[in-house]
Amino acid sequence: MRVAVTGSSGLIGTALCARLRAEGHDVVRLVRRPAAAGGDPGLVEARWEPVAGTIDTAALAGVDAAVNLAGAGIGDRRWTDERKRELHDSRIRSTDLLASTLAKLEPRPAVLVSGSAVGYYGDRGDEVLTETSGPGDDLLARLCVDWEAATEPATDAGIRVATIRTGIVLTRDGGALPKLLPLFKLGLGGRFGSGRQWWSWITLRDEVDAVVWLLTHDVSGPVNLTAPNPATNAELTRSLAHALHRPAVLPVPKFGPGLLVGRELAQALLFTSARVEPAALRAAGYPFSDPALDAALAAEVS
Repeated sequence: MRVAVTGSSGLIGTALCARLRAEGHDVVRLVRRPAAAGGDPGLVEARWEPVAGTIDTAALAGVDAAVNLAGAGIGDRRWTDERKRELHDSRIRSTDLLASTLAKLEPRPAVLVSGSAVGYYGDRGDEVLTETSGPGDDLLARLCVDWEAATEPATDAGIRVATIRTGIVLTRDGGALPKLLPLFKLGLGGRFGSGRQWWSWITLRDEVDAVVWLLTHDVSGPVNLTAPNPATNAELTRSLAHALHRPAVLPVPKFGPGLLVGRELAQALLFTSARVEPAALRAAGYPFSDPALDAALAAEVS
């Protein structure tokens, strides 16, 4: 296959491009800087600028599939009004531009796998959430609703669209885990607040494998990319401490992270509860490599 990938320099995008190339697929990386000329004909770059609404359409000719992972990092900085607009625009504008462009190609690609997040569900306590559950009503939920809706031009053109609602990606290479490891290695880690909030997680291996799997399996609509065994925050932090052979007895008070990154961001990332089940993947027969939390964390920190 020839696959176009946005967000290809991010944590998931980098691993995805490497996996696609390892399996013999050609990759077109959409980048916002001048496209670099490479020596590998199977890995090329194409320029796009979502804010300006420009994209190198010629470079997309002949793509069989596209994966859209573009968007500013949710937890990279405090949520000022300007940052909130950037989080929204970096996703909705880029998704709309890509979906509209793919819809006009001849021939059109068969499939678009487009990013979303379990933030779609908002703060739901112990409620079991599947792809048929409705959205929440906080900032991240509204963002995800708009993000998924921006794929409509592709759907209307007959392209199969799967919107991937990704949970916490566990990997030592980036995301939440490297931020937790220093404290836990010192034996200073513990649950956040009550620890009763559900953290729906997935390993980077399963995240990438599931995206590649979705390119060739007839699954459309929302798809929860989470492991089949979500954990509470207390369970996850206890498992991490166990993998490091350290105690986890010092709870992090709720006000602490709020002082560091702002109350709204801390609430959204650390204290919101979403007990998400990967119903669509399980029904379609996706074979999880890392279904168990203890084994997944042990492999990442060993």
